[in-house]
Amino acid sequence: MTARFLQLADVAEELSVTVSQVYHMVRSGELPAIKVGGRGQWRVERDRLEAYIQQKYSETADWVVQNPLIARDDDPDD
Repeated sequence: MTARFLQLADVAEELSVTVSQVYHMVRSGELPAIKVGGRGQWRVERDRLEAYIQQKYSETADWVVQNPLIARDDDPDD
C-alpha cells in the first residue's frame, strides 16, 4: 500500500530538488502541506503533490506559448 502522506525529504526526491526548496514551497503556500505530531513535522499528501505537478505542467505549457523560441542566425541547430 502506498503511503498517503510524504515527508519533505520524500517530496524532494520525487521532484529532484533539495529539502530546503521543498520547505520553501510549503512555507510560501505554493505546495499544500500539513503539520502533524507534537513536533509539528510537515507532511505532503501524495494527491496534493500530484496535483501540484500537473499544475506546474500546465503553467509551463502556458509559459512556452507566451514565450516562443526564436531561432537566431548563429544557432547551430538550424
